[in-house]
Formats: sequence, structure tokens, C-alpha cells
Amino acid sequence: MSRAEYLQKYLTKDDSTKKAKKRKRKEAGVIIADDDVLGWDNNKENGDEDDPVTVGEMTKAFRRTTKSNWKSVDDDDDDDDADAIISAMKPGNQEDQPAVVEEEGEKPTTVQKMSSGAHAGLQTAAQVAAQLERQRKAEAARFAAEDPETSGRGQETIYRDASGRIINIAMARVEARKKLEEEEAKQRKLEEHLKGDVQLVQGAERKKKLEEAKYAPMARYADDKELNEELRERDRWNDPAMAFLSSRKKGVSKTGKPLYQGAAPPNRYGILPGHQWDGVDRGNGWEKKWFQAQNARRNRAQMEHDMEIDV
Repeated sequence: MSRAEYLQKYLTKDDSTKKAKKRKRKEAGVIIADDDVLGWDNNKENGDEDDPVTVGEMTKAFRRTTKSNWKSVDDDDDDDDADAIISAMKPGNQEDQPAVVEEEGEKPTTVQKMSSGAHAGLQTAAQVAAQLERQRKAEAARFAAEDPETSGRGQETIYRDASGRIINIAMARVEARKKLEEEEAKQRKLEEHLKGDVQLVQGAERKKKLEEAKYAPMARYADDKELNEELRERDRWNDPAMAFLSSRKKGVSKTGKPLYQGAAPPNRYGILPGHQWDGVDRGNGWEKKWFQAQNARRNRAQMEHDMEIDV
């Protein structure tokens, strides 16, 4: 067929006078022979009960399937177990009924199981416990039957860092412990450097006293020579009787260095300046204000006490 013949046959305009052929529609659906407005059938008018009923063709979706969708998942043994469970759940019979426990060598059944190994459905606590125990034993037996190289049983755990290198856990723990001890020693050394000579001497004396306290008697009396000597050596800036002590060491500090012999401002710790002090107070005045606040507090308490007595 040439191109001109093809266009003449298929692309020519149809005659407008030609009537369109009606398409026959396939009859489907239910044909209602008699329609009542109220929805009730008029038996008097339609007395013939043997009239044929016209029913349309059924679609594929509503056809009856030839295969049943129901599937049996239980057998006779499961039916017996279900009856036992239902009877056990009745009031008054729950304690009288014995717990149904499946034995190891029973016939396998096709039942639905959950991920824990227990059967789905209504069961007693004893049945669930038995099923979980059976699942645990089966998993242990299956794991024991596998090849150690495949299951990894008895193999040493291999640890790796972010780069993929194998890490020796024992050596890593030793190194971490050693590093921690070094950090603690460094911190203690830094704290010791922040202390003065007097604080170091006092700390050593405190440790010595703690060691001597292990062998010292529990009771100490007024004639204790060591205690009296310790109290006699203690400095008190407001004690006028200290000037009469002749056995007290003068001019030497606890560290063994000479002290300043002139007048010096007091401080909270009772530490006197060294013998090379030039007499200039280079502090910020905090010690002076601290003593003034202590004196003002004591004076206020004394005045309140005197006023209460006078009233």
C-alpha cells in the first residue's frame, strides 16, 4: 500500500450523514422486576410466587473460591491441651487442676511460636515456663554441637581500635593504671609545691603524732610532760605570760631558720617573718580586716550580754 492510498483510507473525513452504530451493552447487575416506594413487596399484586428471579452476572471478586482459606494449626493433642487450659481457668478449678507440662520426647506439633520459644495462645504459667526451658536447652545443645571455629566458643575476644589495630587488653589496662598513678603523683607534687615550709613541717609533725598515737595511752593527765611541752611551745599573740617562759626557743622557726626580732603584724597562722624582713607590710590588708572583724564580733557579743544583765 502506497502512502497516498494509506492517507486516503485512514485520514479522509467521514460522511456526516452516516449514522453512528449503537454499541450493545452487556447486561449486568440485578434487574428489579417490581419496585415499591416503601420497600415492601405487594403480595396481592404479585401473587405468583413461582416467577423467575432475574439475577445479573456475578463479578470475579464475589465468586466463591474453590480453595478454603482456613488452615488447621492444631491437632488432637493441642485440643486436649486447650480443654485442660479452659477447665483450669474456671473459678474453683484452677488450683485443683495439675499443671500441664510437655515432656521432652513428645510428638512434634505444628503450632505457632513466638520469638521467645513459647506457644501463642492461652496457656498456663507452667506450660510457658516449660516451653521456655525447652527452648533454652535446645539452643544450648545446638550451640554445643556446632564447630568451635564456626560458633566461636572458647575463642579469645579480639579488641581493635578505631584504626583497626589489635589491642592487648592486659597491656592496655597496665598502661592505663600506670598513667593514672603518674597523674595522681603529679597532682600530689603540685599540691606540695603550693604549700609553704611551715605547712610541710606541720604535716610531717601530724603524721609523726599519728604514728606515735598507736602506742600512746588513752588517758592523758595534767602532769603529761609531752602534752605540757607542746602547749608551752604554741604561740599565742594575746598571752602575756609567754614572756616569762625561759625554756622556750627564741629567734628560731619550726624550719630551723632565724626569725625577725622586732614587732610584726599578726596573722591567722601565727607565722612570724624571717630575720631579713625590712619591716614593710606588703599585704593587701586582708589579715588586718580579719582581726578587726573578729574583735568587733566579740565586742558586740559582750555588749549584748552586758545589756541583758543590766536590764
